[in-house]
Amino acid sequence: MSKVIVGISGGVDSSVAAILLMKQGYEVEGLFMRNWDSTINNDYLGNPNLNNNICPQEQDYNDALEVCNKLGIKLHRIDFVKEYWDNVFEYFLSELKKGRTPNPDIMCNKYIKFDCFKEEAEKLGADYIATGHYAKMEDGYLKKAKDSNKDQTYFLCELSHDQLSNVLFPLGDIDKSEVRRIAEEYDLITAHKKDSTGICFIGERNFKQFLTNYLPNQPGDVIDIDTNKKVGEHTGLMYYTIGQRKGLDIGGNKDRLFVVGKNLEKNVLYVSFKEDNDYLISTSCIVEEVNFNCELRPTKCTAKFRYRAEEHPVTIEYLDNNELLVRYEEGVKAVTPGQACVLYLDDKCIGGGLIKEVRKNDKKLWYLL
Repeated sequence: MSKVIVGISGGVDSSVAAILLMKQGYEVEGLFMRNWDSTINNDYLGNPNLNNNICPQEQDYNDALEVCNKLGIKLHRIDFVKEYWDNVFEYFLSELKKGRTPNPDIMCNKYIKFDCFKEEAEKLGADYIATGHYAKMEDGYLKKAKDSNKDQTYFLCELSHDQLSNVLFPLGDIDKSEVRRIAEEYDLITAHKKDSTGICFIGERNFKQFLTNYLPNQPGDVIDIDTNKKVGEHTGLMYYTIGQRKGLDIGGNKDRLFVVGKNLEKNVLYVSFKEDNDYLISTSCIVEEVNFNCELRPTKCTAKFRYRAEEHPVTIEYLDNNELLVRYEEGVKAVTPGQACVLYLDDKCIGGGLIKEVRKNDKKLWYLL
């Protein structure tokens, strides 16, 4: 009988993943990862949980333990607090300092869930590891999940072929409502537990207050890109992302604004009052730190430029230094430096990389970093 170590998070998805694997005849054990320590990591400002009797991570562990006890499987526990800080959180802060918009979930998968976790699972005798991600592995390819609304292949784009070997995604062929139904059937404590949101493994925070634990505010001017006139002040470029229109909290201005650009050197945030402004449209981008998880190297495919965004047809030019020039001639809105460009060929997610530079008509957009 093959042994599977499941990443049990204390949520409903990983709980049901364990059930499905047991029903398929695997020997199943759980492994709970603790990746954040609020005390060690100076996580005070913006933390809504400081006055709780138990921190969210410990509650998640207790829920995971109750699930595993009910299912009759062993639960192991491991701390990756240092590894998470070194490989995920420092990357997150570094990208914010550059004025970019990072995606820590992608790096957490690359360096923690499918690296440190996999190594620990192998020590426990695992033939396979499994997670509650909505994705599929079929014929050696990473493929989209049946539930298109929950598909998480975008966050798995930086995983190598080796990292994806011996990985099972039990939720690939069912939708979220079925996951909840199965959890109810087994009377699990996680059946109606709210899905985790916020920063990967850190959780819900007041984002601005949270970041002041690690990065100082650097106020600067907000400039109307259409008139080149100052229309307010920002509290720090790290708090804003391209295309943002909610929660801008720009001092001195109550009008509806759209973030269209940043100048890191001058500490200027560019905005527009026009909802359909042309400044948000680009036609190509340079993608760096490119990873392919299979042998496919197409010149035409589709790409996503952020999670839950639609896919766009693209043409690819392969550059030096592990970079790509990705063209989307019809134009795409709010392509953002630091976010991932994830490549798809039909139902296969073949890899991706980080957006380094955004262009329009083959010229770098002067107002983007």
